[in-house]
Amino acid sequence: MDQREMVTYWKTIVDTMTDGLIVVDVDGMIVAVNPATEKLTGFTREELIGSPCTILNCDHCSIRSSGPNFTCALFETRQIERRKCTIKKKDGETVPIIKNATVLVGKNGRVSGGVETITDRRALVTKDRKIERLSSLLDIKDRSHGIIGKSKIMQNVLDLVADAALTDAPIVIYGESGTGKEVVATAIHDLGRRRHAPFVKVSCAALSESLLESELFGHVKGAFTGADRMRRGRFELAHGGDIFLDEIGDIPLSMQVKILRVLQEKEFERVGDSTPIKVDCRIISATHRDLPEMIERNSFREDLFYRLNVVPIYLPPLRERREDLHQLVDHYLEVNRLKTNKDIEGISSEAMDALTSYSWPGNIRELINTIEYAFVVCHEEFIELRHLPDTIKNIKQKRSSAAAGWDERDRLLDALRQAGGKKNEAAKLLGITRQALWKKVKKFGIGANYEAKDS
Repeated sequence: MDQREMVTYWKTIVDTMTDGLIVVDVDGMIVAVNPATEKLTGFTREELIGSPCTILNCDHCSIRSSGPNFTCALFETRQIERRKCTIKKKDGETVPIIKNATVLVGKNGRVSGGVETITDRRALVTKDRKIERLSSLLDIKDRSHGIIGKSKIMQNVLDLVADAALTDAPIVIYGESGTGKEVVATAIHDLGRRRHAPFVKVSCAALSESLLESELFGHVKGAFTGADRMRRGRFELAHGGDIFLDEIGDIPLSMQVKILRVLQEKEFERVGDSTPIKVDCRIISATHRDLPEMIERNSFREDLFYRLNVVPIYLPPLRERREDLHQLVDHYLEVNRLKTNKDIEGISSEAMDALTSYSWPGNIRELINTIEYAFVVCHEEFIELRHLPDTIKNIKQKRSSAAAGWDERDRLLDALRQAGGKKNEAAKLLGITRQALWKKVKKFGIGANYEAKDS
């Protein structure tokens, strides 16, 4: 390879480098750059060559000033420099880089210039921020086991959860839909002595009576049409650990008897079999229903209630712990930043006011959905009022009402309005039975024309 070919060969290497390359003379003037430098800085080759290296506004540039002149400290120390710093592009954007700089020394030992490479660090910075955010979320999970809230009422819940986890006594978690009953049940398991054993979850409301029995206790082959093999039930799978029965209030009376037997005798039988199977598991149940009222209506067994209700835990609805709202919003903003990779910095004061004023009939679950919705429609730095669902941004409540909190009558009226006067829908929003709703309507003297009376 002759000298001309060698020059072409090295020029090709320099021009195809992904890192920027800058050569300066002893006066700190740029004498050569590669295409990667142009792409990274936004300056053209013509704009850079002949300009001082300070054109890039490096925040850690080692400059020695002397009147109108300057010299690079690199030429004085003659040491290789490697550091993280930032430069400014032509359009003013700040870019984090890694800079490697060294001097060029001739055969006579004299310094003839300097050369530095610059590596774009933006992708690494983004990754570092993501790791920091994930670490922060994991730290929250470790400290509070996913139960978020600094309010006194939630701190009391956390204390009770920690105490309840240390016992094998049955636990019932009460709370409206969306208040985080499953999160609390998981925390109890994670904190308990059975945390290394199975934690089995069953949604009782999602299954019919026949399916629920098979799901809980299993079945033998041929027990019913379609039972082509033996199947172990959830109680059997939970042996040694905890079983979470979500919406225990929706279990029919016939199934309640069988669960009572598990509590009393620690045994059950698979569907289609008469062989007792011993089981050792703690029952954690949850419901949005009023179990004592169900006992009065003969729809829940009193003996089962007292067996289950050894350690009751009551989760407050979100509207009763509004002081936790900012912390919850910040948390779910962070969760969605990680999920979507969107650089949404936060939420505007107007949008936050709307969230604070809202009654949150769907509780934490509705808040999670609201933040997810906002991340879908927001393409700006901050979530504004217009990025929130219509049910929230159209709220016209006074700020004072939100700050003071709603009394029971106000909550009832709001639920009736949202449900368009339909009692069943209003009862669902409040997490109570239709019968309980009628009692409250009668108690507060809210008649058929409640909207006109309250307007």
